[in-house]
Amino acid sequence: MKKITQSIFVITLLIFTVSCGEIKDKKEEESKTPPTEKTQHESDDVLQLNNGNLWSANTETTQGIKNMISLMNSFTEKESLESYHLLQQNLEKEFGTIITKCSMQGESHNQLHNFLMPMKSLFKGLESSDLNTCKESYNSLNKHLLDYSNYFE
Repeated sequence: MKKITQSIFVITLLIFTVSCGEIKDKKEEESKTPPTEKTQHESDDVLQLNNGNLWSANTETTQGIKNMISLMNSFTEKESLESYHLLQQNLEKEFGTIITKCSMQGESHNQLHNFLMPMKSLFKGLESSDLNTCKESYNSLNKHLLDYSNYFE
């Protein structure tokens, strides 16, 4: 079952990577323009506000983040490696749903990408065989998910 979940996650990441390929190509093209012509949002993978305002996110993305927060809030077996591994699988399913249902475009999509990508390493930490690593990843991921509302509406 774990191999199937990992395969689904890898496929989802590939889809996300391919769908974001257009954004990368666009960023590479824009990087050829003089710095004075760039917008303030183009800062290589750094999550930013929209001129001091929140970015608009599609409903499915916001719901997926809420679902992930709910999974984190209902997690109680903090001394069980198996529970962290199950949590990781459930979070990756929600992550996959966010990726497949994302209809965002432009800079808001770029900023969502900047928000989502750090989560991949935190998911890996939840599948660790070291309980302390799982706990640290859980705490970091929980904090990161709660930060969503500081950047997206």
